[in-house]
Amino acid sequence: MSYQYQEREVPQQPEKALKVGSGRLSGYSSAFLGGLSLLAVLAYLYPSYLTTTELRAVYNAETLQLVLKYGMWASLFFGVVSIARCNNKGLGAFGILTTLTAFALGGYTIPVGDVEAKPLALGIDWLILAFLGSTLVFTTLEKLFPKYRDQVILRKEWDLDFLYFCINHLLISVLLLIGNFVISKMDWAVSSSLQSGIQSLPFLLQLGVVVLVADFILYWEHRTFHEVKYLWPFHAVHHSVESMDWLAGSRSHIGQTIIERTLVMVSLYLIGVEKEVLDAYVAFAALQAIVIHCNMNIPWGPLKYIVVTPQYHHWHHSSEAPAIDTNYAAHTPLFDRLFNTYHMPTEHWPAHYGTTKRLPRTFFGQLLYPFRRN
Repeated sequence: MSYQYQEREVPQQPEKALKVGSGRLSGYSSAFLGGLSLLAVLAYLYPSYLTTTELRAVYNAETLQLVLKYGMWASLFFGVVSIARCNNKGLGAFGILTTLTAFALGGYTIPVGDVEAKPLALGIDWLILAFLGSTLVFTTLEKLFPKYRDQVILRKEWDLDFLYFCINHLLISVLLLIGNFVISKMDWAVSSSLQSGIQSLPFLLQLGVVVLVADFILYWEHRTFHEVKYLWPFHAVHHSVESMDWLAGSRSHIGQTIIERTLVMVSLYLIGVEKEVLDAYVAFAALQAIVIHCNMNIPWGPLKYIVVTPQYHHWHHSSEAPAIDTNYAAHTPLFDRLFNTYHMPTEHWPAHYGTTKRLPRTFFGQLLYPFRRN
């Protein structure tokens, strides 16, 4: 008997909508800009401990102080508007308080100088830039091309996924340190002839090799976490998301995140691609990881046969019977087709997301979930 696909029903939540004129949009804007401004000022004060060496190399700290300047004044403006127009004045007050604290600590006038690199540092700069960029780009796209039009930005459990987003970006140095430690023990597996052969390829061919190698590793890592009983609870944390948007992809157990990032880092180290190619892959992978979780329905044309798209990955997150344990690939559907785990009913999207057994709905509950007797 064929499966009867259904349409997803998204409840309307007008009380959570960020409508212009209500004061809620101003309140959240003030709170987020104020909080980020305070974090940025702390990063300028203590760059060795609160910024990442790798990211500092690709941005100009003095130029970003201009962005900080406008962000701080915007936070104060939105805070005043929120207090004047919104019944809940807490968000505006929080934004104003954090911004004034940032001003008191030096604001956007803190001198920028040489930074002593530390082996471990919180990636506050990475968090700020990633959140601002992702919010502006992907929230806009989700509103212009939504799959589920009635799904609000502040959907259920957005705050939990925002916490995951912050933790994942703050711990970037920890993940790199672990990955680099493992790589330092892998010299015995390096093939100079293989690396020379890869590096002799043109840029685009090298990039293609990187995407395929990384996707092969990610496919089997992903599938293993699904099919091995004792590993599934770690990955179930990621699948516990019940509403998909750009922020949903951030929900991931730190244990799996460490294993996944390390496996990819080691595999790419062993094939020895050039730094420019590796940088291009990292940017591509980070962008695609956000896109495939988006509440976004745009026509992909022939690309949907080449790269993983939102519809494709949404089916991986579905709790409906035909979709369970399918669509493991991160970059291209190739390995799902090769290993018979492909599921893509092109005329349908999932009606239900999440796990068949509901997980705890708090960060620490999910952190400890794999270690409980289930």
